[in-house]
Amino acid sequence: MEISKLKAITEGLLFASGDEGMTIKQLARILEISKQTVTHIIEELKFDYNHTERGIMLIESHQVFHLTTKPEHSTYFQRLVQTPHSSRMSQAALETLAIIAYQQPITRTEIEEIRGVKSDRPVQTLLARSLIEEVGRKEGIGRPILFGTTKEFLTYFGLTSLEELPPLPEEINDESIEQEADLFFEKFADMNPSNTDE
Repeated sequence: MEISKLKAITEGLLFASGDEGMTIKQLARILEISKQTVTHIIEELKFDYNHTERGIMLIESHQVFHLTTKPEHSTYFQRLVQTPHSSRMSQAALETLAIIAYQQPITRTEIEEIRGVKSDRPVQTLLARSLIEEVGRKEGIGRPILFGTTKEFLTYFGLTSLEELPPLPEEINDESIEQEADLFFEKFADMNPSNTDE
């Protein structure tokens, strides 16, 4: 396969992996190429992002590669958060936000176990809006990122502290854990200052 096509696929894989990112080993296995070739592709992508007018960049943390926005563009992302049309959030984003608020610190995998669906997009949306942030890494294989809510989250919902969140039932049936997300969403929908019709 041509390097150009491998680069495109690698870029897509890194984008799809979201905050979890990918290692050289993972990319080599999926692409069915050598680690050396993957390393070459990664270096080419880094060069492309650094030497062309691109809106994203490739970073490495603990041998895991991630795609992220460029810090010099942060002013524009802040404007996006402040624009009226972006004040509304989809049910998926609200649902994910509620789970993080009540269960923090929590990993993306744990969020997906509760929601029952992939949550890459909602998590990225919430990060872009500065409603959640990385608060550390969980001990264990891969040391996945832990997420928690931000001060902006409190401001967005008119709260002064997390103690003001609507209380949840003391007992939740483990057999119906999938219903938790619906419960979270209902409570957050009542608090969301804008319609969630997206």
